[in-house]
Amino acid sequence: MQASANLNVMIKAARKAGRSLVKDFREVEALQVSMKGAGDFVSKADLRAEAIIKEELMGARPTYGWVAEEGGVEEGQDPTRRWIVDPLDGTTNFLHGMPHWAISIALEHKGEVISAVVFDPAKDEMFYAEKGSGAWQDHARRLRVSGRRHMNECVFATGLPFSGHGDLPATLKDLARVLPGCAGVRRWGAASLDMAYVAAGRFDGFWERGLSEWDLAAGMLIVREAGGFAEAIDPEARILDTGEIICSNDAMFDPLCKLIRNS
Repeated sequence: MQASANLNVMIKAARKAGRSLVKDFREVEALQVSMKGAGDFVSKADLRAEAIIKEELMGARPTYGWVAEEGGVEEGQDPTRRWIVDPLDGTTNFLHGMPHWAISIALEHKGEVISAVVFDPAKDEMFYAEKGSGAWQDHARRLRVSGRRHMNECVFATGLPFSGHGDLPATLKDLARVLPGCAGVRRWGAASLDMAYVAAGRFDGFWERGLSEWDLAAGMLIVREAGGFAEAIDPEARILDTGEIICSNDAMFDPLCKLIRNS
């Protein structure tokens, strides 16, 4: 894949921030951690990574808008384009020394995500996509969703509510409908990586409620460009507006939607 200038900037920013995060991850016990809310931590590493990404992206494209988990929203001189950034998706994993976390960067144009990067620095795996150009891993491997066509062969991923966050009754109902028919459900704690894994065929599908646009934007495009389907749980709504998603390969999308939507 011949990456665009914007995508090259995004990949460079993700790698630079990733080097900083890996360095901090090696010293995670020494990090000074403040608490944003119950079970929702923010570390100096998180803030430092966002600052690196912002410097790289806004330095290259100073007229674009900006929205990020830690830094909030900034309107750009160009109202049609904005960066959507999660500098550390999987903060709780990071702070507990578990090597499953990612940097998520998306570029939105006129309300549509057109470029996406999900970088896993701990495993040095780069997932990326541009609208109409497919999804790729590490400059060489074209990503394709899985070819599994039977529910009992499939492994799905989801998120679970924690410390009073999210809708526990709805989640328990989801699991009660999905678990009996599939090969397993995983909760790994980094939505962007869950979606990248769907794109890579490692998971057969993913759903979650209560997310933010920076959790969803990049992974959503990567799934679609890998041949998958992605919709909000409310099929009439826009994913980034609702913070909810169902995604999977083509064969399992309707069956998974039926279970989650309970229709």
